[in-house]
Amino acid sequence: MPIFERYLSVWVALAIVVGLVLGQVAPALVGTLASLEYGSVNFVIAVLIWLMVYPMMVSVDFSSLARVHERPKGIIITLAVNWLIKPFTMAALGVLFFDWIFAPLIEPGTSGQYIAGMILLGAAPCTAMVFVWSQLTKGDPNYTLAQVSLNDAIMIFAYAPIVALLLGVTDITVPWETLVLSVILYIVIPLTAGVLTRVYMTKKATSTEDVSAMVSAFTAKVKPLSVLGLLVTVTLLFGFQGDIMLNNPLIIVLIAIPLLIQSYGMFAVAYWSAKAWRVPHKVAAPCALIGTSNFFEMAVAVAIGLFGLNSIAALVTVVGVLVEVPVMLSLVWFANKTKHWFPAEESAIRSTKSDV
Repeated sequence: MPIFERYLSVWVALAIVVGLVLGQVAPALVGTLASLEYGSVNFVIAVLIWLMVYPMMVSVDFSSLARVHERPKGIIITLAVNWLIKPFTMAALGVLFFDWIFAPLIEPGTSGQYIAGMILLGAAPCTAMVFVWSQLTKGDPNYTLAQVSLNDAIMIFAYAPIVALLLGVTDITVPWETLVLSVILYIVIPLTAGVLTRVYMTKKATSTEDVSAMVSAFTAKVKPLSVLGLLVTVTLLFGFQGDIMLNNPLIIVLIAIPLLIQSYGMFAVAYWSAKAWRVPHKVAAPCALIGTSNFFEMAVAVAIGLFGLNSIAALVTVVGVLVEVPVMLSLVWFANKTKHWFPAEESAIRSTKSDV
């Protein structure tokens, strides 16, 4: 695992500190950057988010969707967790904690923003970092690629309706035009660019191994731009949010608590479902990890588009970045330690054939 990704939470924490300092010592600069927008789109943040998302989209291979039938159990579990369970439990936790448990600790009238940020995180299943988690657990790369590609295809059509539904249930006004624009800007356009880049780059490849090598070499070169985009985005967000953070530093802890419960809870649901269904470990581990992690880059982008750079919703999604990496590393460790709970690949194949 590259050092930037291994210590991503450390870099994010440092970016937070830099952002807080920047907001205090150079408020005019921060204000100028915040004003560079048209409608609901800040040009600086938009460019940074495209830097974050584009390298990940190059890794997506929609031709792998032809192989989804090869690992049906893992696909079913992850799809159920990602689209039928996780968005709704995240919204429920948001309401529980910020409308009730933490209500005396936050500013009156702001609970909706906290809940909205959690919904935006919960409705966006992870794409890129999943490849790292899968590799660390020796997961089946074909399954992982097929699942990620399927999630991306579903997200184009399902993300906006699910977010709108949950925001509506929690009595938050849904700006549909901005929501759809965010999906186009931060999913459709980068995904299209990634697919076109992949096709162009691999047109002379003579085997799947060549394609994989070319894509890996390209993403290794551009991935630092993705990490840089994330860190600069975090720096600017916390520069904009500096006053809120410095006046109430407890806010990060309050946001982290329901996010931790959600992450470990979703992993437990997916992992134990895979164990009960006798899914082999090299599918069960990435299956559960995909069901646990979030596409936080997308969540950050949509939060900014819907609620603005200075919104608490945007702050929640950034704290999601801070929480996710150490959580996922702990789950990778747990998955590797419990590999013996799962059957060997051979028994899983026989079971699948007998089911048919």
